[in-house]
Formats: sequence, structure tokens, C-alpha cells
Amino acid sequence: MNDSVLFEVKGRTAVITIHRPEQRNAINEDVRTGLFAAFERFESDDNLLCAVLTGAGDKAFCAGMDLKMMSGMANQPLPPGYLPIIGQSLRVTKPTICAVNGVATAGGWLFAQMCDLCVASEHARFGITEAKVGRGMPWAPPLIHMLPQRFFMELMLTGEMIDARRAMEIGFVNHVVPQDELLPTALTLAEKIAANAPLTVRAAREVVYLSTEMGRTAALRAAEHAFDRVYRSKDAIEGPTAFKEKRPPQWQGT
Repeated sequence: MNDSVLFEVKGRTAVITIHRPEQRNAINEDVRTGLFAAFERFESDDNLLCAVLTGAGDKAFCAGMDLKMMSGMANQPLPPGYLPIIGQSLRVTKPTICAVNGVATAGGWLFAQMCDLCVASEHARFGITEAKVGRGMPWAPPLIHMLPQRFFMELMLTGEMIDARRAMEIGFVNHVVPQDELLPTALTLAEKIAANAPLTVRAAREVVYLSTEMGRTAALRAAEHAFDRVYRSKDAIEGPTAFKEKRPPQWQGT
């Protein structure tokens, strides 16, 4: 980590904060490398079961790439693996929640998109704004599995912003809450996830993503494979036993 990306542990949840509030949490080299380090730390720590990604302050979650830095990278695409993108340049197998506390444009939209769930403050705004500055969005295709095509098309072609309520209406955001409830809501959601059997949670997350890439029959077969280890685990015995004995389960993740 560095001063531009903070890492805090709350129970079994990692809170990762982009910390450049005066620059609207725009992505510079420190943010880029800091996010790589933060998510790698989260993935490697078996005690952490969920992560929340947010931004410092209440004006912007992340306003995309720092344009001062981008001016030195004009007329060329970003190098492969340059940005810390879960599922592309970052391997993360545990659930992630994005807590959007203001503007999320371009790379900020990307960071919200790459997380598994998204909670937004009432004043949050979202936009894929690259068409307005002559840049590209090669990371956008997974949105076709998240949004109806016509909404996806309008966002890409106009570059216009939408508010949090609209983002929830079209299925990009899970919950919209007042600003002072944003992080508590994300942490409560994380706690609910962390309270469940870890092997089941990881396999379920994997199955959701597999299902977006496969036909029905192939996805069903993949799900059987993904959950085979879950059924054969010690936790598969612990869950029903704890229910029978009327006590909280003691998950081992094995």
C-alpha cells in the first residue's frame, strides 16, 4: 500500500480506499500500484472473506484516469494488464463490494463494474465518459451481461452521466442509501457474506461468472463441478449439525 490507497481490516472484511480526495480520487501511478497490492493482500489473507472498495471524501469515488498522467500516454492504448481489473489483471476469488460515494466515471465506472456488488450514496453519479475525451473503453464488454443492450448502447454512445437511482433501475447498483449510511451498509452486506460457508460463497461467485460465459447445459455441468468440493467438505457437515444443535456454525473453509 501507499498514501494513495489505504487498507483497513474490519472484522473479516478488508476496506480498500482510494485516497486522493483533492484530485477526485483519480487514478495515477500510486493508485494503480496501490490497488494491485491491496487486492493481492486481500486475496492472500485467509482471514479476510470479503472486501469493500471505496473512495475518500464524499465528492468522488473515482473520476477515472488522472488526465495529467494521460496526457503523456496520448495516441496509444494502455498496455495490457496496466490497470488493476479483477478477472483480467487481478485474480480475486472472494467477494468484493464497491461503495460509491460520489462521481464514478470512466475508470471509476470500471472499478464499480469489476466488483461483485455495488452500493451507492444517494448523490452518486455514474458515467462511461470516454467518448467525450476521445479515449476508449475496451473493458466495457462484460456490461452486456449486467445491463439491457439499449441502456448499454446509450451509455457508451452519449457519454452522459446517470444518477444512483437510475443506475439501480437498470441493474448496475444493488442499493442506494444516504451518504452517512454508505460504508455501514457495505460493511453489513460484507458481514452477511462473511458469515456464510466460505467454500459455498466462493463456488457460488464462480458459478455466477461461469454462467455468463456458457450456455445452459454447459453452465449446469460447470456448477456441478464447482460445488462438488463444497458437498464433500467438513463445512457441509458442520452447517446442518449447527442448525440441529441451534448454534452458530463454526466454518473451517475445508
